[in-house]
Amino acid sequence: MMYPFMTLSDGTEIVHSEMKPDGRVKVYVEKPDDEAFFRNAVCWLPGYQWEDNHGFTGEELERYEEVIRSTAHLILEFSQCGGFAHASNL
Repeated sequence: MMYPFMTLSDGTEIVHSEMKPDGRVKVYVEKPDDEAFFRNAVCWLPGYQWEDNHGFTGEELERYEEVIRSTAHLILEFSQCGGFAHASNL
């Protein structure tokens, strides 16, 4: 299951999975594109390993990684409790 996390001002959506048994969390980044419909990529936490990049430049991935790094503590927390909508104490 994937949980909504953040929508950036340029329309980029960031969603994340539940925490896997090995402690990893899949972060999926998707941006609408007039030519290719969507550009997307996967970043695995906590190691910030990128895979399945379809259409993003290296510069774009660096920018998205900055966003993910600055919010990784929240993504990791939310991944253990059913996403932001189910997080307690917020």
